[in-house]
Amino acid sequence: MRRWRHHLHRIPETAFTEHRTSAYVAGVLTGLGYGVTTGIGGTGLVGSLTRGASGRAVALRAELDALRIEEHSGVEYTSTHPGAMHACGHDGHMAMLLGAAARLAEEGGFDGTVRVLFQPAEEPGRGAQAMIDDGLLDRFPVDSVYAIHNIPGFRAGQLLTRTGPIMASEDDFVIRVVGRGGHASAPHLVIDPLVVAAEIIVALQTVVARSISPTDTAVLSCTDVVTDGARNAIPTHVTISGDTRSFDPAAQAVLERRVRQISAGVAAAHGATVDVQYTHEFTPTVNDPGCVATAERAASTALGGEQVDAHADPIMASEDFGVLASHVPGCLVLLGNGAEPGAGGVPLHSHDYVFNDAILENGVDFYVELVRDVLG
Repeated sequence: MRRWRHHLHRIPETAFTEHRTSAYVAGVLTGLGYGVTTGIGGTGLVGSLTRGASGRAVALRAELDALRIEEHSGVEYTSTHPGAMHACGHDGHMAMLLGAAARLAEEGGFDGTVRVLFQPAEEPGRGAQAMIDDGLLDRFPVDSVYAIHNIPGFRAGQLLTRTGPIMASEDDFVIRVVGRGGHASAPHLVIDPLVVAAEIIVALQTVVARSISPTDTAVLSCTDVVTDGARNAIPTHVTISGDTRSFDPAAQAVLERRVRQISAGVAAAHGATVDVQYTHEFTPTVNDPGCVATAERAASTALGGEQVDAHADPIMASEDFGVLASHVPGCLVLLGNGAEPGAGGVPLHSHDYVFNDAILENGVDFYVELVRDVLG
């Protein structure tokens, strides 16, 4: 598994360009005796292995893609693709799933079909839907689907999950304010879009506090401001970018409505105009209660009950697994990557992040026990 992971780490490829990665994974699975179908949703693939004749099927999912980040981790197997890096641990997720595939092929111990799904484009939240649109669940039907995502900041090998929402939706917005630019010495002759943008940004901070129920969870963040001004020139155009996170479709709707209303109202008050682009990028990841119970049971057997928290807090990051779990019962689990910098504790999406090889076997043990539980 370490050899697989380190090789995959050297060849990171971003969304829908994971050609070498997909071919490498397909080669390993073929060598293990899996029936492999490639080209699903672009670069996605499925490996299938059947034992017995029960007709039941379970899917395990990993992600193929990397991030557009220049690597500064210092590892000897560093990225050979400038500007791309496995900074989210997808190389480790693939290695764990390949390790589980190898053990299941060698040892068996289940009655039914195991499908290992390797999806493209998880980072932009497009790959799962692309595979589904390409007939994934019709061509390779399953009764349930499971996935592991590593999580820095928790002790290595600790497994966390929960019933219901575990990861949030993500919606993106771009607010384009248009005023009338002019010389900085004559502000009375302009419509200053910077002032409009500033008021919009401040007003948006009230949305969660005043428009979302206190019992719901939501985040609204403005993350970038760009203008066409200069030191001595008031701009005409200002663009605000940001995103929102939530678990409830009703909260999503409120967030979008208030972003549009506040932007339009503030701009109108100043005589400016505004255009709001609001897009839905990730669906919430909602774990099925029955799948969580199965995952908890399997994890307790494989890792020990003291290593399992089946009532963990949800997190506001997003995961494309939510699309799969909205079509068939599913469960995403989080596997502790380590709590200390240098031992797995560097945050995800950091240019010096390193997946902790010490948790590879934990992931395999969980997957194998899970399959034997589901297809016992």
